[in-house]
Amino acid sequence: MTDTTRLARTLEAIDAANAADPHQESFEGKSAPKEWLYGRRMSETLALLEPSASEALQLAVRSQHIRRWEVPRDSYPMDRPGYLRWRKDLQDFHSEQATAILEAEGYSAEEIGRVTDLLHKRKFKVDPEAQTLEDVACLVFLRYYLDEFMRQHPEEKVVEIIAKTWKKMSEKGHQAALKLPLSAEAGRVVQKALA
Repeated sequence: MTDTTRLARTLEAIDAANAADPHQESFEGKSAPKEWLYGRRMSETLALLEPSASEALQLAVRSQHIRRWEVPRDSYPMDRPGYLRWRKDLQDFHSEQATAILEAEGYSAEEIGRVTDLLHKRKFKVDPEAQTLEDVACLVFLRYYLDEFMRQHPEEKVVEIIAKTWKKMSEKGHQAALKLPLSAEAGRVVQKALA
């Protein structure tokens, strides 16, 4: 078995886990499981941003939201401490879900540890791969989810979130973000956040 075969099979297993998402999203005129679609968008964005990404980074990117619907935001207090606890618990949950799949596919403890470190975004400002994962997540948010976010929140909050998102990104991520095909309204709000 080659590493590419193992990688392809593992990505399929992650997709299968995410295909169970009961939440659907419209995509190219069809309905698709929300987290399955998110994982695919993450991988496509990684391939454009970092075509020679390591296997660990490819796995972390695809499993970033694995089975996320099982840990809903509304099961935590709807305040800042509740949000932060939810985010930490999600990192642990995603790492556990990814670990189970990676173990089943024969990955070593060291390989699994690298993927879970990336999912926890440990040292993302000094670890180039963790920074790339953060860039990819930010790019996917801006390209695919910003318009919906703008409909749900006041512009002031959207501008604040975009500014915070921008600070998490590398210069390479910034350059990619400025080339995204955003709606006119999203582009305007991004420019306002960067002013």
